[in-house]
Amino acid sequence: MRMVIALGGNALLRRGQPMTAANQRANVRAACERIAEIVAGNEVVIAHGNGPQVGLLALQAAAYVDVPAYPLDVLGAQSEAMIGYVIEQELGNLLPPEQPLATLLTMVEVDRDDPAFTHPTKPIGPVYPREQAVVLAADAGWSIAPDGDGFRRVVPSPKPKRIFEIRPIRQLLEEGMIVVCAGGGGIPTMFDEHGDLRGVEAVVDKDATSAMLAEEIGADLLVIATDVDGVYVDWGTPASRLLDRTTPDELEGLGLAEGSMGPKVEAASRFVRGTRKRAVIGSLDDLALMVAGRAGTVVECD
Repeated sequence: MRMVIALGGNALLRRGQPMTAANQRANVRAACERIAEIVAGNEVVIAHGNGPQVGLLALQAAAYVDVPAYPLDVLGAQSEAMIGYVIEQELGNLLPPEQPLATLLTMVEVDRDDPAFTHPTKPIGPVYPREQAVVLAADAGWSIAPDGDGFRRVVPSPKPKRIFEIRPIRQLLEEGMIVVCAGGGGIPTMFDEHGDLRGVEAVVDKDATSAMLAEEIGADLLVIATDVDGVYVDWGTPASRLLDRTTPDELEGLGLAEGSMGPKVEAASRFVRGTRKRAVIGSLDDLALMVAGRAGTVVECD
């Protein structure tokens, strides 16, 4: 079975954890232990989020005032390489030595007129107490939004239009490789008025790109692995319940928040509608059960 596993940024860095290299490696190792369980007999592509990582890189870049801070597209490329390196190393330590792995820096085209550029929703970086977030936003010109019991910086998240490296991704899969790609939703790029490709100050949603990727490589399954065990109805109320099986129509009627489960639901629905195949949203800890259709929220057409 050919599948795309989309690892959430919060699955790679637990909420509230210090963003140290050691913590991130430990979480990547735990993720790779789950992935290693389902590699045999399958063709696997791994995409991943980068919200915490690209936010940290932005903070570090801003702290060095002698030169202008690097733009988000460059920081996205840095985080793609960094996370891909650690995934390759940790997964390679768990698999037979003859199993090849490859990380591919992935550029994704976005529309210069995408309304997301005037409505930032993508959270990046650490969670701050409200008072600190307000001060940082005022000083740095950030947009901020609630995230759990705190606030995070939010940036534009335009929709992906095209994955430039889709052909080499297919070729690597055909060679039997496990491919790590589309990290952080891919490096956001657009064509300028001269027809030249340029980077964009944005972060593309990882789940939206993963759905496009899964569709374009002919995947049989899209797995959206995060830090919760599925999609809930009436979340945060006494009537809260997990949706174990659902359809795109039912999911899209839930009106979930843009900055949390909303993009995952939209991505799963897009893939299922476009392919008539299966998607599942759930906890990384349940990955093998999710692949088998026995955990998480399974999304299928009627």
